[in-house]
Amino acid sequence: MKNKLTIVKVGGGILNENKVFKKFLKNYSQIKGFKLLVHGGGIIASQYMIRLGIPVKMINGRRITDSNALNVAVMTYAGLINKSIVSVLQGYNCNALGLCGADANIITSKIRENNDIDFGLVGDIVNIETNFIQQLLELKISPIICSLTHNGSGQLLNTNADSIASEISIKLSKYFKVTLKYCFDKTGILIDPVDELSIKKTINNFDYQQLIEKNIITDGMIPKIDNCFHALENGVNDIYIGDHDIINSTKNCTKIIL
Repeated sequence: MKNKLTIVKVGGGILNENKVFKKFLKNYSQIKGFKLLVHGGGIIASQYMIRLGIPVKMINGRRITDSNALNVAVMTYAGLINKSIVSVLQGYNCNALGLCGADANIITSKIRENNDIDFGLVGDIVNIETNFIQQLLELKISPIICSLTHNGSGQLLNTNADSIASEISIKLSKYFKVTLKYCFDKTGILIDPVDELSIKKTINNFDYQQLIEKNIITDGMIPKIDNCFHALENGVNDIYIGDHDIINSTKNCTKIIL
């Protein structure tokens, strides 16, 4: 029988609010069994870019990353955010190790190819090496993986954290019973964006397409949910979307189903 592994992806909306951030990490530290955390931090990176006078460019919820934007991403994702998470988790007696995709060669990628949009130094995942991750888990160390990968030739690349969580979940589902939880600043997928109680408790692909047509699901939520279905179709057992409370309970959130 496979051991249970919980993979959590957390976004900048939670990371940017200190009280929520610490509550989320306390909840995460209390997850029983094997656990792994993937984080982005685009909101925080954008704040630093504005302070530094670097334009923030987004298209359809995806970030355009030039060399200046990548430098800020490395500073915030792999530095400030990653090490803050690790230090807080150590305070909660959760032994953690902060990583990016270049560390131990765990995630290689290639520059995104798009004939219509030049995304710059943005990487699409080519390969994930799970041996090192499995060794850390067996040592009861929780990997904390930020949304930076590398191309194998010395270039770091900004990579969508939702995609990293999805692909790692798929890879590790060969060895573990994987539950994937996407945590952000809403209680789930909301029918009414201003009503936190209007949670759509389950969503299948038909529902998803209907909600896109009604402009209920837009922008950055589209690639997030695309990644959910991709993972569910490729071996991941359960996937939930919600706020920090889904770490403890999946009663009030959205479950992705086929």
